[in-house]
Amino acid sequence: MKLTLAISPCPNDTFIFDAMLHHKIDTEELSFECILEDVETLNKMAMEGKQDITKVSYGVVPRLLTYYRVLDAGGALGKGVGPLFISKKYSSLENTDLSDLTVVLPGIHTTAHLLFTLAFPEIKRKAFIPFHEIEEAVLSGKADAGVIIHENRFTYAARGLHKLADLGDLWETKTGLPIPLGGILAKRSFDLQLLKKINRVINRSLAYAFEHQETLPPFVTAHAQEMEEAVIRQHIDLYVNDFSLSLGTPGRTAVWKLLEASALLHPGPAGSDFEVFVD
Repeated sequence: MKLTLAISPCPNDTFIFDAMLHHKIDTEELSFECILEDVETLNKMAMEGKQDITKVSYGVVPRLLTYYRVLDAGGALGKGVGPLFISKKYSSLENTDLSDLTVVLPGIHTTAHLLFTLAFPEIKRKAFIPFHEIEEAVLSGKADAGVIIHENRFTYAARGLHKLADLGDLWETKTGLPIPLGGILAKRSFDLQLLKKINRVINRSLAYAFEHQETLPPFVTAHAQEMEEAVIRQHIDLYVNDFSLSLGTPGRTAVWKLLEASALLHPGPAGSDFEVFVD
């Protein structure tokens, strides 16, 4: 059975899914057509229910529950992994008129935008651009500040940018829970046995990656936007962890908390109206 699988080209995703895409493990007679897009494009495609399996921002999941259920494996969730609010113009938030700031963010449907809105509801002047363009927009003065994700958290300080706030720290302090960034969804229309099989294969793919991580696969390095290997490994170490193997109870609790926060900002079908997770 062939299924479409939409993920981002970021090292955490390519690391997790490499083995199942390239026949390094038992996929239980499943094969996959891989689609690589940035996370905001994935969010938008998921809103139309286009792909069988897809990576999305957890913040947009409440809008997707008519089409999808959340898988237990393959996601990005943890502590100390949150988006960073950065600026060149300002070195701190003290004595800063937040209502006057222009901020660039990686996408209106991203978890980064949700966490930013929860933390700074008074900031209304926002623009949304691809995540890898945010540093440059802030450095050039096109925006007063920005919210960075992924590998940019390893490079911003060296480029003369200042951290105004760690949105992950704000979430963790308020909730005591890890930060749900991105999850893997599969079609709600699939029967439960197929959903469980997909979950097993993803878990097996990541387990294989962990066992062979001394050498990064070409699939990871080829799509890593010319990052040095040390940065690629930092990226993987930060975003791929035990929660990526299985959300478990703490992970599901964190995801549910974020879904509740998102639903308050974007009213829609209640999560309680659907089976959200695949047991």
